[in-house]
Amino acid sequence: MTARDPRYVQRFARLPQVLARLERHPEGVPLDHLAKAFDATPEEMREDLLAYYTADVLPGQVFGLVRREVIDFLSPDGDVTDPNRAEVVRVTDPRPTQELGVEYVDAADLALLYTAGRELQELEPGDDALDSALQVLRDTLLNDPDSSQSTALPRSDAVLTSLEAAVRERRRVRIAYSRAWEPGAYERVIEPYRLLSTRRGWEVDAGVPDDPHALRTFLVSHIRGAELLDETFAVPPDADERVGRSRATSMVRLRVPQHARWVLHRFAESVTVRVDNETSLEVDAELLPPLRWRVGLMLVTAGDGAAVVAPRDLVDAGSQLARTLVDHHRRS
Repeated sequence: MTARDPRYVQRFARLPQVLARLERHPEGVPLDHLAKAFDATPEEMREDLLAYYTADVLPGQVFGLVRREVIDFLSPDGDVTDPNRAEVVRVTDPRPTQELGVEYVDAADLALLYTAGRELQELEPGDDALDSALQVLRDTLLNDPDSSQSTALPRSDAVLTSLEAAVRERRRVRIAYSRAWEPGAYERVIEPYRLLSTRRGWEVDAGVPDDPHALRTFLVSHIRGAELLDETFAVPPDADERVGRSRATSMVRLRVPQHARWVLHRFAESVTVRVDNETSLEVDAELLPPLRWRVGLMLVTAGDGAAVVAPRDLVDAGSQLARTLVDHHRRS
């Protein structure tokens, strides 16, 4: 790295050192102290960490892979808070530099690097070295040495393009969908009301022609194919109200081990910490429906030590989901 390298390259290159310093201070480091140590302003350091923190590979991109969340943004009291107002940062993964490919590079890391490269390619068109490197990454991840000869859109990009047209033109779409909360896959026709980019990636809120009172939210990353139909539809006058109801959250109090706190931020819309000790934390998590399946997935992912404190009717959500998955795979 030289002084002639672009400033954004220098800032990205120092991230391993920034994360290594945070790793040595598991209790967290004030953002202004961290910035001073690397000859940066607090806002510049916040911007760099936020760019890293939010750099998941979106389902609308080629690979649909997601890296773990490894950074907490905290208030001076140690509570998780809005990253844009946080004064303290800390790492929640014991080896955060793995996320930058410093110690190894797996498929998720390569996909993250590829997506960052594509964004840079838009800012720096005509960079032959960058174009060549991205082609190598694409060939590696897709295992397709002839991909440079193809101009076809990746599947997920093609699906998103079809859905955008369906929303714009009010046309029905036949989708092949892998269930997000239950085993199995199915085909159905939907009426896409709107596309929304969320912290989980792209989602589509849609009506279902065979049930005029139903409204469903589909994860674009789970749509395996989308056929744009000639049939049109009208958006119901109460569509916004119905979408609002379908996205209303419920509060669940959870206890999780410290090593699994990233699970909370992965699945919850917001988290309020009530108890935070050396081994575990207790939080109030605001969760979207389907509530039982989402809580179950959080418990199964967090592992031993994770439990529902309230409401009591969700205490068995993890064991129920585990039984469902075991039964599904036995039948398969």
